[in-house]
Amino acid sequence: MRAVLTWRDKAEHCINDIAFKPDGTQLILAAGSRLLVYDTSDGTLLQPLKGHKDTVYCVAYAKDGKRFASGSADKSVIIWTSKLEGILKYTHNDAIQCVSYNPITHQLASCSSSDFGLWSPEQKSVSKHKSSSKIICCSWTNDGQYLALGMFNGIISIRNKNGEEKVKIERPGGSLSPIWSICWNPSREERNDILAVADWGQKVSFYQLSGKQDGVRLGTVGEQNSWVWTCQAKPDSNYVVVGCQDGTISFYQLIFSTVHGLYKDRYAYRDSMTDVIVQHLITEQKVRIKCKELVKKIAIYRNRLAIQLPEKILIYELYSEDSSDMHYRVKEKIIKKFECNLLVVCANHIILCQEKRLQCLSFSGVKEREWQMESLIRYIKVIGGPPGREGLLVGLKNGQILKIFVDNLFAIVLLKQATAVRCLDMSASRKKLAVVDENDTCLVYDIDTKELLFQEPNANSVAWNTQCEDMLCFSGGGYLNIKASTFPVHRQKLQGFVVGYNGSKIFCLHVFSISAVEVPQSAPMYQYLDRKLFKEAYQIACLGVTDTDWRELAMEALEGLDFETAKKAFIRVQDLRYLELISSIEERKKRGETNNDLFLADVFSYQGKFHEAAKLYKRSGHENLALEMYTDLCMFEYAKDFLGSGDPKETKMLITKQADWARNIKEPKAAVEMYISAGEHVKAIEICGDHGWVDMLIDIARKLDKAEREPLLLCATYLKKLDSPGYAAETYLKMGDLKALVQLHVETQRWDEAFALGEKHPEFKDDIYVPYAQWLAENDRFEEAQKAFHKAGRQREAVQVLEQLTNNAVAESRFNDAAYYYWMLSMQCLDIAQADPAQKDTMLGKFYHFQRLAELYHGYHAIHRHTEDPFSVHRPETLFNISRFLLHSLPKDTPSGISKVKILFTLAKQSKALGAYRLARHAYDKLRGLYIPARFQKSIELGTLTIRAKPFHDSEELVPLCYRCSTNNPLLNNLGNVCINCRQPFIFSASSYDVLHLVEFYLEEGITDEEAISLIDLEVLRPKRDDRQLEIANNSSQILRLVETKDSMGDEDPFTAKLSFEQGGSEFVPVVVSRLVLRSMSRRDVLIKRWPPPLRWQYFRSLLPDASITMCPSCFQMFHSEDYELLVLQHGCCPYCRRCKDDPGP
Repeated sequence: MRAVLTWRDKAEHCINDIAFKPDGTQLILAAGSRLLVYDTSDGTLLQPLKGHKDTVYCVAYAKDGKRFASGSADKSVIIWTSKLEGILKYTHNDAIQCVSYNPITHQLASCSSSDFGLWSPEQKSVSKHKSSSKIICCSWTNDGQYLALGMFNGIISIRNKNGEEKVKIERPGGSLSPIWSICWNPSREERNDILAVADWGQKVSFYQLSGKQDGVRLGTVGEQNSWVWTCQAKPDSNYVVVGCQDGTISFYQLIFSTVHGLYKDRYAYRDSMTDVIVQHLITEQKVRIKCKELVKKIAIYRNRLAIQLPEKILIYELYSEDSSDMHYRVKEKIIKKFECNLLVVCANHIILCQEKRLQCLSFSGVKEREWQMESLIRYIKVIGGPPGREGLLVGLKNGQILKIFVDNLFAIVLLKQATAVRCLDMSASRKKLAVVDENDTCLVYDIDTKELLFQEPNANSVAWNTQCEDMLCFSGGGYLNIKASTFPVHRQKLQGFVVGYNGSKIFCLHVFSISAVEVPQSAPMYQYLDRKLFKEAYQIACLGVTDTDWRELAMEALEGLDFETAKKAFIRVQDLRYLELISSIEERKKRGETNNDLFLADVFSYQGKFHEAAKLYKRSGHENLALEMYTDLCMFEYAKDFLGSGDPKETKMLITKQADWARNIKEPKAAVEMYISAGEHVKAIEICGDHGWVDMLIDIARKLDKAEREPLLLCATYLKKLDSPGYAAETYLKMGDLKALVQLHVETQRWDEAFALGEKHPEFKDDIYVPYAQWLAENDRFEEAQKAFHKAGRQREAVQVLEQLTNNAVAESRFNDAAYYYWMLSMQCLDIAQADPAQKDTMLGKFYHFQRLAELYHGYHAIHRHTEDPFSVHRPETLFNISRFLLHSLPKDTPSGISKVKILFTLAKQSKALGAYRLARHAYDKLRGLYIPARFQKSIELGTLTIRAKPFHDSEELVPLCYRCSTNNPLLNNLGNVCINCRQPFIFSASSYDVLHLVEFYLEEGITDEEAISLIDLEVLRPKRDDRQLEIANNSSQILRLVETKDSMGDEDPFTAKLSFEQGGSEFVPVVVSRLVLRSMSRRDVLIKRWPPPLRWQYFRSLLPDASITMCPSCFQMFHSEDYELLVLQHGCCPYCRRCKDDPGP
């Protein structure tokens, strides 16, 4: 370290204090009663400031640069702006000794002999605090939290921002050593604040909050002729200003020499004068070694590090041999003072250089060898070697360059030049030597022949590439120069000195720091490529070039047919396409191919040089490869020119490929036209179908011959997808594929067309009706689906659908629907029995069972509605009749969903209302033995009590009459719904459930149904009777209606006589009629249930012709005509089988 005087001036009075403006441009001096403002660049006095009446003792600038403060013996403090204007003044009771601005809050501390004050612009007044002794100096910590006060009595008081004392330091000297100056460490990098204290006893001490610590004297800044009263460092620079008793102001620049050492990728340098930092230039790792003394010299070599201190040399070694290890430990200490210009360390020795002399010392400090040179030593470098036998490269001022081995007393002269050596380096193979002389010229010699190979101007340092023999770099004039072999120099801008060159990294020292600069080796690589030196270019590229450079190298080597180098380069850029090409060429060469034109043509085609490739293909006799190349590249015009008037087959192939290309480049219409012209109809159809071009598809389909089934079928498929079923149907018809046509109608749900086709071609019936039924079922149209299954002959599916519908209806308490579905089930069973004789008996059994269930659920629907709904639509008499009918008809195992409680409850309630008290009592008694739901409990209990007050008999109006034997039957019939006298089954109305005035009769054996009908139609005229009965027969029902009766008496009816003759007895005797009786019957009095086979027809005779009865021709249920007509008007269909009134009969 040395100090250089920059400028000096002299004031009239003693310089009491100095303060720099934070940006370093101005200097404020306290001299006498004035403040002097200087320009720091040249020492010009800018302006004197007057404001104090007595001597100014102190001055301080705020960190933000907006204001500064001065304190004077006149007891006042003045606040000045950066424009040198006074803006505020406040006073203390005594002379102001020191002032200091808080670096964070810009709070001003002003100290006098008896107190100190704290002021900030936000405060209206100054807060003052008493002091036990005179305050001479003060300083804030970097974070602005604490203020240190130096007292005349030798005590240091540390206060917080509010003025409260936190720490008190009492020094051994006490009042005999007043604190003259005090300052906190300005470095923000230090974790702990360090306080420097100077006292009147000529001692400088350093304190941390944890205790006292020692300091190290580094050197002298400058010597003055008068007492130094104040000194300050310029912010963020290496300048120092000193103020003296005689008014002298001296401005010094401190120059710190660079103390450092470099070996390959490790760089050691001095930091903070007493520390050494070792930096790994590749990994950027750093390690700090604290020496706590002034570091004078540094040397580094392999795993050794030597540090020269004022009184000793420390030798360090790495903990391990790992190249990335950064942990050093002390190996040896040489406790001795040395004077030397240069220091070098080897594996077991240190080398001291002093002017012309070199000394070799062991690590124990023993001098082993000494070399005396002819001239001053200007440069020394370790060039490696075995431990204890390393070689040194030494450059002298007289231009001599020597090689010295540390175990050999004799130096070897490598060469001598006319100019002094400034820097030198040896190539990796020890064959070439690069020297920079005092004229800034870089000279390169061949060591063996001593020949000067070349020289370059403007060089201040030089370094060989450690990984490439023929490459070196040198710096100078703000440029970096890279030279490969004997090629011209490549130049780029770079500040600093080149100190190392490893691969693509150049180590550059700039000011006090070294950095690794990544330099692409592109320029030297291209220089080798220009001379077709591919292997040398590859070696350069390995040091570090861009991907583009690697690709260029690979291409040049490939064109030069240097496949080995090209392969390595393409592996670097991971270009598999070219690697496959090289691999194929190598395989062909192994098989004996030697035609380089053909190889080069393949290379040109890969590179896009197609015309050159075609010429080479033609020259090598492979025109087909050129044609294939053009077609693959869709260069069809060139292909046509190359082909000329050739084979038509090849022309067709060319058109097809052109169409493929048009398809790939999103020109589908052009591709379609080309495909059609080439006869590739399938590909044309695929494009039209993918783009939805229906018109083009139709046009293609109509032009195709019907024998071309594959393209026609594809056309139809696309038309179907594109929602053009009509055109698809046209195509299928052209092909004659009726099955596909049926499938089309089914898939597009064009059922009418499908049904029409099914009528013409019954063999497709299953293909139509089964999907139709499934479609209906999927759309919740189960009844229609059941009919469709039935129509398709799928009885099993039809029955399954019906059974599922029936179960759902019962589960959901839709008993009217359940009755309808059971009736349909019974009719399905009847159809199966008719179609399959093997299942006749089973199906007939199911028929009767389902018919019975249909009747039960039909009646129970009214009971359920009456008990569940608040409003009933049925008359009491109807509910009474229905509940009696159900009670007499229910089997032992009650069908699912039917509640006996509801039936008995309805019967009891309606019986009581209609006067059938005995029957009501019976119903209530039956209810006692059943589980009663809570909602009926109260009503039943009340009814059970109130019925006891009623007579114990039933109303005679309610008693049912048997129309065969005229017997009154009890309301509660143990035999069921038959007469207790003649056992004739009662015929009930399906709406009101009254007993109808009908008697069933059977035909004598031998009489067929057709004969019976014809006999009834041939009725005998009866002149004595002029009652007129009118039979209204239409397609919806058979109705017997009496128009007018004048005389109800007449000849005895043979049928009535037969009834009276055959009635009575414990066994049921059916009414069997002969031909004579049949002939006597009127067609208007007979109703016939015309069941399909294998069932027989049923015949019924009305005994009260004046009461009209209607029978549904579909379900054969009987109704009072008025009830039936009303129900049909309400529902639009039969209430039992839901046959619409407009539907034709069976």
